[in-house]
Amino acid sequence: MDDAYVVGDPDGLTPLQAEIRDAVARELHAQFALRADRLDLADLPEVAYQITLRVDGVPSSRRPAR
Repeated sequence: MDDAYVVGDPDGLTPLQAEIRDAVARELHAQFALRADRLDLADLPEVAYQITLRVDGVPSSRRPAR
């Protein structure tokens, strides 16, 4: 059983997975806003790159465990 279920997380994600999900959602939202709510296939490499940068910042923004 995943630890997320043991601690009662309703969507079954670990805290790190939830932070990554949220980072991806924030970047996708920003990219849609920049591109007038439309992503062309030609835009996908740049969008993927921007998402990667956003996700890469997740571990460094986490608070150390006590």
